[in-house]
Amino acid sequence: MRLVTCLHEGRARVGVVREDRIRLPVIEDWSRAMIRLIDAGPAAWARLARAGADVELPLAEAELLAPLPRPRKNIMCLGWNYAEHAQESAASQGREAKLPEHPMVFTKNVTSVNAPYGEIPCHDGVTGELDWEVELGVIIGKGGRGIPRERALDHVFGYTVINDISARDLQFRHKQYFIGKSLDGACPMGPLIVTADEIPDPQALWLRSWVNGSLKQDSSTRHMIFPVAEIIHVLSRGMTLEPGDVIATGTPSGVGFARTPPEFLKRGDVVECEVEGIGRLRNRIV
Repeated sequence: MRLVTCLHEGRARVGVVREDRIRLPVIEDWSRAMIRLIDAGPAAWARLARAGADVELPLAEAELLAPLPRPRKNIMCLGWNYAEHAQESAASQGREAKLPEHPMVFTKNVTSVNAPYGEIPCHDGVTGELDWEVELGVIIGKGGRGIPRERALDHVFGYTVINDISARDLQFRHKQYFIGKSLDGACPMGPLIVTADEIPDPQALWLRSWVNGSLKQDSSTRHMIFPVAEIIHVLSRGMTLEPGDVIATGTPSGVGFARTPPEFLKRGDVVECEVEGIGRLRNRIV
């Protein structure tokens, strides 16, 4: 299934996308919020797939929210999970590149979540170095702790697109990532969730980003240092993953701060991020 969260008559509703239309299912408790649907488990997901619709909307005219407008917990994020990105980051700081031996994990505050076509504040006076990062997002469907690698993908509800907008000056000034990654509006997500059954291999997806129509990033998830199954395995070793948890799996090379000269987003810029088979985010800096 291809699922969205959209506004209809002033309320957030879960919808099923078929071709160019959104079908809003006959009301059940889980149809009011994506997190309730995920909590409800596989039986509810199967009912939704065959449910009748009480409303249909043209996809192009719908007001889409992030699929999970406010996750219960911070978004878990991977740093330096593509070798070329790790190398460009090191080169920009004049140090030798050393690929991580273990996943480097940080989080983004839930208040950073933004709609797939929402406006991103430029945060004048707070940062002058907003940067883009296209990433594959993973939504956990079945929780667990100590999840084996070989069964990790069975715990995935679906996949989405994330732009891990980063304030580089804050990130490097504070010597950690949380503040620089958690500005309000700095996590556009969507435009939808594609359920895991439609993406049997998350390591075979192309990722691209553009700024004002100029291609900036162009790579594939096959280049991840730590693939999705490994990420889930490592995160769950001593920490329980729960339904609705969101994981941003890292970005490939081509980010702004590592360019010569560095490039940063400014007021009026339009940044787009796309993952093959899922969709494209489009956000203006305001």
